Amino acid sequence: MTRFPVTALRSVDIGTPDLALSEHFYTSIWGLDVVARNEEAVYLRASGTDHHVLALHSSGRPEILSVTFRAASADDLVMIANNVVQHGARVLSGPCPNEGPDGGTILTIREPQGGILRFVHGDRQHETGAEVADRPFRLAHVNLNSTDVDAEAAFYEKALGFRLTDRSKMMAFVRCNSDHHAVVLAEAKVNGLNHIAFLVPDWESVMRASGRMSDAGYSIAWGVGRHGPGDNVFAYFIDPVGFVIEYTAEVLRVDDTYRVRGPDEWVWPPGRTDQWGIAPPKAEHVKAAQTAITYTADAPSQNAQ
Repeated sequence: MTRFPVTALRSVDIGTPDLALSEHFYTSIWGLDVVARNEEAVYLRASGTDHHVLALHSSGRPEILSVTFRAASADDLVMIANNVVQHGARVLSGPCPNEGPDGGTILTIREPQGGILRFVHGDRQHETGAEVADRPFRLAHVNLNSTDVDAEAAFYEKALGFRLTDRSKMMAFVRCNSDHHAVVLAEAKVNGLNHIAFLVPDWESVMRASGRMSDAGYSIAWGVGRHGPGDNVFAYFIDPVGFVIEYTAEVLRVDDTYRVRGPDEWVWPPGRTDQWGIAPPKAEHVKAAQTAITYTADAPSQNAQ
């Protein structure tokens, strides 16, 4: 089995223009819990062992601040820092002690298309974690928009040690463990965040969690359906300030024997958008929300030196 220097997607930091509203939504409706807070952010955990999976920061507009991955070792942090510079990225800080409540050692970079990526090792984790029906267990993937998908996929492969799992006409799926993908790179006119996917225990949890959202006044934005690449069940929503988020389950597990398939093999019949054929075509307002969150060129980096 391939050894990955990056072993998992850990968390995402986002900026919100209404911190209290976002905190209420993600704790009372979406299914996360507050694990820490300070003057800068509110940190929200899922039911698994990750210290947190989402950090909310007060901001003038909805924005993606960073994506955090877990590294296999401290030596891998040094290796990643050297690699990314050779492939067009810039090291913003580290490796250095992480001043956040999750602790450990952290490296922060700005990748070539403008996103801030963070890599942690030795971060705090909860001693116990358990799958809870209808509630997020951890992050499943982050979907990032890219003006050059192939170049961005090459960066993840060559600089970070990810592997390409599948390539559809519009998207590249890359992995850093046995999950089919941890990052999806979607073709777009802008670079930024497409959506954040939260893993729930099973397909029925997707359905019941979607029902809870509907009861709270948040209708399904796209789905329910089953994706092609990754084979995962999905339901998409738009949060109160405009972020697209996804409940997902049953992500395909792969190993080195998995055969990468290309755009010619990932083709739907006319009018179909998922395996089951029940997810309607994506509405225009959902497509707009999926390209509305762009990278901020001057976004501050956590632990900047």
